[in-house]
Amino acid sequence: MENLTPKEIVAYLDKYVIGQDNAKKTIAIALRNRYRRMQLSEEIQHDVVPKNILMIGSTGVGKTEIARRLANMLELPFIKVEASKYTEVGFVGRDVESMIRDLASISLKLVRESENRKNEEKIEAYIENKIIEKLLPPLPAGASDEKRAEYDVSFERMQRRFENGDLDHLKIQVEVPEAKIDLGDSGMPPHIINVQESITKVLGGMNKKKLKEVTVKEAKKILEAEASEKLIDDEHLKELARDKVEHGGIVFIDEIDKIAVSSGSQGRQDPSKEGVQRDLLPIVEGSSVHTKLGLINTDHILFIAAGAFHLSKPSDLIPELQGRFPLRVELDSLNEETLYRILTEPKNSLKRQYEELLRVEGVELLFEEEALRAISHYSSMANEKTEDIGARRLHTVMEKILEDISFSADEYSGQSISVDKTLVQEKLESVVESEDATRYIL
Repeated sequence: MENLTPKEIVAYLDKYVIGQDNAKKTIAIALRNRYRRMQLSEEIQHDVVPKNILMIGSTGVGKTEIARRLANMLELPFIKVEASKYTEVGFVGRDVESMIRDLASISLKLVRESENRKNEEKIEAYIENKIIEKLLPPLPAGASDEKRAEYDVSFERMQRRFENGDLDHLKIQVEVPEAKIDLGDSGMPPHIINVQESITKVLGGMNKKKLKEVTVKEAKKILEAEASEKLIDDEHLKELARDKVEHGGIVFIDEIDKIAVSSGSQGRQDPSKEGVQRDLLPIVEGSSVHTKLGLINTDHILFIAAGAFHLSKPSDLIPELQGRFPLRVELDSLNEETLYRILTEPKNSLKRQYEELLRVEGVELLFEEEALRAISHYSSMANEKTEDIGARRLHTVMEKILEDISFSADEYSGQSISVDKTLVQEKLESVVESEDATRYIL
């Protein structure tokens, strides 16, 4: 997945995000450039810095959905954060460096899962041997060849039963690690983190284990973590994870407009917003952050920022930070036709979601074409009359239309229910006609 072409990335996003072709194209090129850079000589690699992206568009037009789908698609460390959650150094709250520490944790998890898949056979063999050893009485020291042969036959028989799942119900005792005291990743230098871990060992018994009786089925999951720790070198994992973050990490910063200070407001008095921008600048520009993986260099991490910019403009960000997001993409507002396509086309479309939800109750939900068009029409009207919340309006409208059917779904079990234009009009027409009703109900 790491070396998908821009066309393949856009084709994947097209399955879930309708329209916004410019945004998808820009992001696809930026991601492909990560792969291209890694094919260059080390000397040139250092000079090719990522072109960070600023996405501008109203709420509900697909900014976050594009990010969410990228996270599902990529086998790269990816984190979505909200700029409004961070505070300037010295204020109570999260400091901006914590986003890199969180990204490092995600990378470590990704790498561990990848290494576990590579060592799947070894891990399964370890679990199998551990469990069978507990179920079969051990051979006494100095056992005869005959006894050894009998033991081997019993072991093979037990292996077959284990593979067939015939042993899953049996109870065995396994060692379970006691709960650790987690001091967290505070961003301290590595030698301080080592002291923290030493304290954890003393206070929390990092390596202390207790015996617990569980079924063989439960033991498989417990022993999987044990096998992973024994078979895979932690230092090697950290090295792989650090490399993955530094050369492939992606940080999506949502609501960046919330830390912009409009020149026409009194916000210039608020040090926290501008302070967060100044703290964010060295991270985006390229600096080193202390994490549990060691020192992470952020020079080649890709940053994608997004914001509605209703009350402020991108130019209200401090100039230095503006310069660190050279690629600007404006996302289109959603019209009636786009809302219809969002309702019906994506693999995870709202129409399909509601059909599947009611199918659980044995109800077949059928949407007529005119009804779908009417839903899109009323959603668009509601966005025009009140605040434009984009595709999120569809969720509110669909719930309003289907609330009675959903509430009484058990009464319709085994039946088909048709959602037609008349039902949509009954539920929505009077609400949408009144601006006050639209504002409070939809």
